[in-house]
Amino acid sequence: MRKVIATKVAMDMIQHLKAKHGELIFVHSEGCCDGTSPICMKKEDFYLSSQDEQIGEVMEGVPYYMHRSNLPYWQHLQMVIDVADGIGNSFSLESTENKSFIIQAKKLAE
Repeated sequence: MRKVIATKVAMDMIQHLKAKHGELIFVHSEGCCDGTSPICMKKEDFYLSSQDEQIGEVMEGVPYYMHRSNLPYWQHLQMVIDVADGIGNSFSLESTENKSFIIQAKKLAE
């Protein structure tokens, strides 16, 4: 089972953003304002630290990174990226479309 997946609506939004902005990455926010929202950014606009680990791909060619300190909290969950109406995280590219990427979680099979 893949660690990170996306709904059809999320994949359509990602394709739209890729066509508009080029290569993308997702970074798992750990900021106080954003909670644990997925942030979609242009690949060249984010500097990955040595503590950021790729945990999967939202879709082919679009990696998802999480800071190592958060890994234990998510180790037993599959992350499902979806889209909601309205702006939730103004740092994420979909906010320009009045949309927000959100996370739904499912327990991984043991």
